[in-house]
Amino acid sequence: MSSHLTDSEVYGHLWTTPELHALFDDRGRTSAWLTILAALAQAQADVGLVPAEAAALIEEHATIDRLDLAVVAEGTRSSGHSTHGLIRHLREILPAEAREWVYYGATVQDLSDTWFGWVLKRVGDVVERDVARCRAACVALARRHRDTVMCGRTHGQPGLPVTFGFKAAVWASELARHQERLAQLRPRVEVVQLGGALGTMEFWGAQALPLLDGFAARLGLGAPDVPWITARDRTAEFLTFLALVAGTLAKIGNEVFELQRPEIGEVGEPIVAGTVGSITMPHKRNPEFSEQLDTLARVVRADADVALEGLVALHERDGRSWKAEWLVLPEACQLSGAALGFGAKLLEGLRVDAARMRANLDAHGAAMTSEPLMAVLAARIGKHSAHDAVYAAAMAARDAGTDLGERLVAEGLLTKEEVAAATDPTQALGAVGAFVDRVTGG
Repeated sequence: MSSHLTDSEVYGHLWTTPELHALFDDRGRTSAWLTILAALAQAQADVGLVPAEAAALIEEHATIDRLDLAVVAEGTRSSGHSTHGLIRHLREILPAEAREWVYYGATVQDLSDTWFGWVLKRVGDVVERDVARCRAACVALARRHRDTVMCGRTHGQPGLPVTFGFKAAVWASELARHQERLAQLRPRVEVVQLGGALGTMEFWGAQALPLLDGFAARLGLGAPDVPWITARDRTAEFLTFLALVAGTLAKIGNEVFELQRPEIGEVGEPIVAGTVGSITMPHKRNPEFSEQLDTLARVVRADADVALEGLVALHERDGRSWKAEWLVLPEACQLSGAALGFGAKLLEGLRVDAARMRANLDAHGAAMTSEPLMAVLAARIGKHSAHDAVYAAAMAARDAGTDLGERLVAEGLLTKEEVAAATDPTQALGAVGAFVDRVTGG
């Protein structure tokens, strides 16, 4: 049975991916911990702290298939200690000559925080791959619709003409910055933890620093400049980064959610055969991807907030911080991975209705080019006076149900030829095309 949705056979596909779930379930986590314990023993053997024969036996026997997770669980419950059940069971299956050398001088956080570094490296690989996939889809949309004119909107209201390619380029640029952030933060978070009781490494004496470097090298991780038992900024940074990524995907999802509404109808989510929108209303096609992106981002932001709270830790060890991370780090990683998967599917299969975009734009008449009209008039009477005049004409045209351009001509403010030239939406796009090209390399 499962109580968290990431473990649910029924709903798990909405909250995680098989790839990420395998990293964080009991088997995946314990398997990684065993890898870390074996690496520690080998690194200790390298510097003469553990007999080489014992280290080899630990590496041979510290595998998930040799363990009974039910026994580990019972030992954890009965001892009230996070790793005692694992170590006790591991010692039971080790040959006698290796039992005293496993977990030699290490603490819970040496194991669990090193696992954080180990698992974040793998999550980082997934995020790097899938952010690139989402960005590539955005770049393709931006190129394809570089000149697809549509109604730009501010505060939810019609503003001026833009292109759908410009909108997609904004998404692509934001995702590119996430790629930069990830590259910058990975060396900071993909590190081991090895400090012993208080972070001083006193148990290992003169071999402490060589051991730290060797341990990190064996796991393919970095060695920190100082143990980070109560310095929780690494976890907080990574989860905050995930919140940023999920937030961008939610923003894109909300745009699609809004533009997919039948009243607007400018884009549509990919059509998945057999998908049912409503049990009671058979005609419905709900924005499933878009809604889920927003939902996932809300929880990831909450998880990041918990991680930020962990920055306020006490003295040289404070379980309140890192124990909370055990809950929110796996959740945030899995939810973000699910969001990236949904985001990629949404963007790669997005249906764009260019004709509807143009029709919606044209439906607003000359009002959609009020700024170009104002610019023409400003050349004669000044910008601020022109604004007042066009504003008055726009309000009057709205009240009367007439077109702004016709009103300006009727009031003698502009000629028909001036209105015709200023109201061509393709001439009112400013540097849109150039901006798209800058983002897409076009």
